[in-house]
Amino acid sequence: RLRLHDGKLIKDRRYHLRTYPNCFVAKELTDWLIDHKEAPDRETGIRLMQKLMDHYIIHHVCDEHSDYKDAKLLYRFRKDDGTFPLSKDVKVFMRGQSLYEKLVSVEESILKVREENSVKYQRTFLGSEMIDWLIQEGEVENRQEAVELGRALLEHGIIQHVSNRHHFFDSDILYQFWINFRRRRRLTELLNENSSRALSESPDSPFCLRKLNPDPGNTSFLSVQTNKEIKIVSAVRRSSITSLSGNSNPYFSAPPTLVFPPVAECNPKSVLKRPVTNEELLSPGAPYVKKTLTIVGDAVGWGFVVRGGRPCHIQAVDPGGPAAAAGMKVCQFVFSVNGVYVLHLDYQTISSLIMTGPRTLVMEVMEAIE
Repeated sequence: RLRLHDGKLIKDRRYHLRTYPNCFVAKELTDWLIDHKEAPDRETGIRLMQKLMDHYIIHHVCDEHSDYKDAKLLYRFRKDDGTFPLSKDVKVFMRGQSLYEKLVSVEESILKVREENSVKYQRTFLGSEMIDWLIQEGEVENRQEAVELGRALLEHGIIQHVSNRHHFFDSDILYQFWINFRRRRRLTELLNENSSRALSESPDSPFCLRKLNPDPGNTSFLSVQTNKEIKIVSAVRRSSITSLSGNSNPYFSAPPTLVFPPVAECNPKSVLKRPVTNEELLSPGAPYVKKTLTIVGDAVGWGFVVRGGRPCHIQAVDPGGPAAAAGMKVCQFVFSVNGVYVLHLDYQTISSLIMTGPRTLVMEVMEAIE
């Protein structure tokens, strides 16, 4: 929507002696989707826009058409005419996005890379620092209101304590934005919502790598190895059911669905140079450092593959995916998942833990010190 405003595709338009503010021509938008690589063809573009209509994101300016037609008809984002349904959850999410955009757009922003316990964290701020900023910018009237806003943002998965141990307080505790609102997401991810088979039917990790050069007939993903070899692995998808209305879980309005493609040629060779035991990882003075990663899954998945067991390791990471953006690398060992210690588990069990958890994944990993 913002990109369409910037590109002047959304503007006031006159039709039959009446002016319709902030609208776009369906046919022009379909052209734009193809030109900007958001859709490979017109059929896909139409399906994408129909998905937005089904989720109450856009509508025909006079509500005379319930479907999206690739024609010279006027449509509008509900956000632009005040008809977008705003539940409490959606309001909190949009408030978080608005604050994030404001923070990253100013010089001398309070959002900085900071270090705590020898671990660097992105997009961080001190609790008291955020409260000072909120009052200074007129976002809240007093410190108590600012604390309540901070707590709402934390409870809805917008911000977190860097070690995920504290709620939001007016103190010098370090917090960070969980979500990088400026990470670009592809519209075609909206089309990946399908039904699934049981998790136990697939022997492979559900931490999906994006498909490169999507082809409807090819369901395999590319695994990125340390030696830059590209080999095919089987993977699964996680859907993007992200309706935020009327549900205690801010990420899913229904249990997440999985899709398992046919098993492709697997890569059985481990990226580890040699086996590593739990005792070796945990021994005093061992050359490993623990890091906390927060990964916000998207319509395709989290963007990595895990293998092995006791301990499990990261076998592959999609360089353009959420996991890579959070700092995940191959050869890291999985220490905990959403607060659950997992060094003693195999990857199938860890897969189940993640698939039954929230879309925002908090992982502790152990990385060799170079």
